[in-house]
Amino acid sequence: MIDTEQLIQEYEKLSDEYSLAKSHKTYLEEFKKSLHAILMKRAEAEGAKSVSAQERDAYANEEYIAHLRVTEEQEKSEVKSRYHLKRLEMEYEIWRTQQANERYITR
Repeated sequence: MIDTEQLIQEYEKLSDEYSLAKSHKTYLEEFKKSLHAILMKRAEAEGAKSVSAQERDAYANEEYIAHLRVTEEQEKSEVKSRYHLKRLEMEYEIWRTQQANERYITR
């Protein structure tokens, strides 16, 4: 038997975790653009004249690569949080189906 109050509390907790993970990932994705621009300006200051040379230097920069790794980890966190929410929703739907079946049987 499922405790619906506990299910709701767990859902709220997981929703908070998911929204935090999703918002952090969105921030990282948007910051990537700023970081790219910052690194291109730095490359220009260091002598890269063409835009393609600045982009090459920006994409090859360790800061950019590290940012991509952090973004990857955040993506994993978001997907995991979303999976836990979906699992909880499925458990609730299974419980609802069982309740409907029990009502049908007792008629």
